[in-house]
Amino acid sequence: MLLLLLLAACAPEVGAPVGERRQAVVSGTGAPADGAVVALVARRTHCTGEAPVLLCSGALVAPDVVLTAAHCLEVLGEDGQYEVFVGAQLLPTPQGRFLRVKEVRVHPGYVRATHARDVALLRLALPASEAPLALPEADEVPSAGLAVRALGFGDTHSAEEPAGVRRQGALQVASVTDADFLAGPAPSMSCTGDSGGPVLGSPRGREVLLGVTSSGDVACRSEAVQVRVDAVLEDFVRPFLAQGPAQAAPAAPFAPEALCREACDSDARCPAGLACVADAQGVGRCMLLNLREGLYAGACSEDAACGVGGTCARLESEGEDACRCFSACAPAAEDGGCAVGAGGASGLSLSCLLSLLARRRARAGRRAPPG
Repeated sequence: MLLLLLLAACAPEVGAPVGERRQAVVSGTGAPADGAVVALVARRTHCTGEAPVLLCSGALVAPDVVLTAAHCLEVLGEDGQYEVFVGAQLLPTPQGRFLRVKEVRVHPGYVRATHARDVALLRLALPASEAPLALPEADEVPSAGLAVRALGFGDTHSAEEPAGVRRQGALQVASVTDADFLAGPAPSMSCTGDSGGPVLGSPRGREVLLGVTSSGDVACRSEAVQVRVDAVLEDFVRPFLAQGPAQAAPAAPFAPEALCREACDSDARCPAGLACVADAQGVGRCMLLNLREGLYAGACSEDAACGVGGTCARLESEGEDACRCFSACAPAAEDGGCAVGAGGASGLSLSCLLSLLARRRARAGRRAPPG
């Protein structure tokens, strides 16, 4: 569970300031019918024995676009590898569908210290079948005293109802500013894991997306701060929706079986959303960030199908060929480079993964010239 260790190691550094917390719904109820409310998870690496790592909640605002909180991306970064879970139960056993995130956009006005403009948009590799939430019109705005509904997959403060299940809770708007609004319990309250989740209300008779859960009190008892959706609609959300998916790259991605012999110069040359990361010699290699560089061979359903010490790795979120037998390109490094841990090709050390993330973020200046 390398990513879980990474999150645990980094959380104190990148978490909310003292007196605040990452927002499940306390004193809430199940919300099986709210299919547009989704969970943001770290991209899974293995096809067996790997529990999803819940990062935050989110909301479909188009079949292939999710609105969430910007601070949800701070551990793995904008260039991290993510999936969105669509379904009512993520944990302990997922009952739904995972969709790969292919593009991440954080609001340019986001300020971590104050949670200003704490929103981000995620474009999915494939569209979800669920209907997206309705966006507000100009006269559909939050006001003090308005009853609202918060939804998410987070903590409930109850051992009988752990996080990972989609829930809803009733809140009431206490105060409103131009950028956000504060809500109190009525009687429910959002909590850890609900960050990025939607807050819905009916100021003009129909239920619309009014807010995105951003922060609140540590005890999840008294208040929650939501970014106003209408405040980021015209400058951020609508332009992203109108832009549509990025155009296909002029050069086709490499075949998964050829990744050990083909050097990449951009993510566009990598199949299935793999990352192009420069190795110690500056050569770009396509990889999942929780595995070292390697190739993906025949389809599999478990590690045993890949031979002794083999890994059945998750190349895609779904599909017949989603799981492929992974083989590292080279033996473990002896020069201080990244090496596969004791579990074979199943993962890297925490320090190595952090190094890979740093190298990925710096790769733009280390790419080989095109052609």
